[in-house]
Amino acid sequence: MRLSRYFLPVLKETPAEAQIASHRLMLRAGMIKQASAGIYSWLPLGYRVLKRIEQIVNEEQIRAGHIPMLMPTLQSADLWRESGRYDDYGEEMLRVTDRHGRDMLYGPTNEELITDIFRSYVKSYKDLPLTLYHIQWKFRDEIRPRFGVMRGREFLMKDGYNFDLTKDDALHAYNRHLVAYLRTYERMGLQAIPMRADGGPIGGDYTHEFLVLADTGESEVFYDSQVTDLTFGDREIDYDDVAQCQGVLDEFTSRYARTDETHDAALFDQIPEERRRVARGIEVGQIFYFGTKYSDALGATVINDKQEQIPVHMGSHGIGVSRLLGAIIEASHDDKGIIWPEGVTPFHCGIVNLRQGDAATDGACADLYAALTRAGLEPLYDDRDERAGAKFATMDLIGLPWRITVGPRGLKNGVVELTSRKTGDSVEVSAEDAVARIVEIYRDI
Repeated sequence: MRLSRYFLPVLKETPAEAQIASHRLMLRAGMIKQASAGIYSWLPLGYRVLKRIEQIVNEEQIRAGHIPMLMPTLQSADLWRESGRYDDYGEEMLRVTDRHGRDMLYGPTNEELITDIFRSYVKSYKDLPLTLYHIQWKFRDEIRPRFGVMRGREFLMKDGYNFDLTKDDALHAYNRHLVAYLRTYERMGLQAIPMRADGGPIGGDYTHEFLVLADTGESEVFYDSQVTDLTFGDREIDYDDVAQCQGVLDEFTSRYARTDETHDAALFDQIPEERRRVARGIEVGQIFYFGTKYSDALGATVINDKQEQIPVHMGSHGIGVSRLLGAIIEASHDDKGIIWPEGVTPFHCGIVNLRQGDAATDGACADLYAALTRAGLEPLYDDRDERAGAKFATMDLIGLPWRITVGPRGLKNGVVELTSRKTGDSVEVSAEDAVARIVEIYRDI
């Protein structure tokens, strides 16, 4: 993509309504534009990151054996009345009436709808276990939407639902999701800590939230500092291995880590004082086991091996896909702009031409662009007729992890400049070596 042909409406000034870094930088970098309170249009740069995050979520869900599908945004109120949640959910639910007078709602979550799908088609225990998920837009009518995509009313979410024969089977599904989520967040360059949480309107008393530590987090969190030393890394997991998945859960949840709703001061005080931490956290996902709450209410049953009709055990598991953009920026930025981790960057690197119109630099940039593209990467080439300082400022603002700078002086010596956005370090290398290094960096990402 050439920047002269791209739609990137960057702002020099910070909009007055932006209170936190992620909101400020997403607006300045031309990633989003507010359509109404808590509702945003995703402009090309922001949309590219959103799709990269969505791709990682999909890959890790499928790796864990979960099956993608798609459910509608609008749901019938009758299903929610059947489960008893239509009146209980509160004013966050957007209720609408269609032209025939039927009560509908814009889905804030999908437990009822997925359970109705399950009960329509699955009748035997032989069809279990089963986990279905989708990535779909949700709407919750927040009374005070703020902080950009971090607390909007419309948001993109992955929500998955497991159906199992027994509680033990369902808890294995719970553990399987925890493992998949740890892999997902680390691929995005995040450390998201699983913390004991409250079930809220979803229900269930066995639930963990995944929180990214940040000063702008909406939740107060209490934890043992040892949890921040844990990483999943590139270990291979057999998702069918009950003991292996349970071992990961034990490893990541045995130390104290709780949100303010479930905080237990007596337990917290048992931790050595030097390891006690109180901070703020951004919720980026949550997993639930809620037993037969919805299957009992909605009649989702199967025939077991004794020919008995029994309700299935269920859980639900969500990742805030659009919210993750804000969380990543909150965790990775500086005073110049965003610093994207390689796993979610909108473009793999930037190419900056210091003398647009010069035959040698134009040709070298074109060759770099072609070589990176042939390697399966997507560079962003700043071919605008702008000052070098303006080009650097744009690259720093939008946060591409790597920049290749091409100028007449370097070309005379047979080199270009390769710069890391994260560290600011630059090296002079040949154009071929610059391409080889970028290709190597992204080989396993």
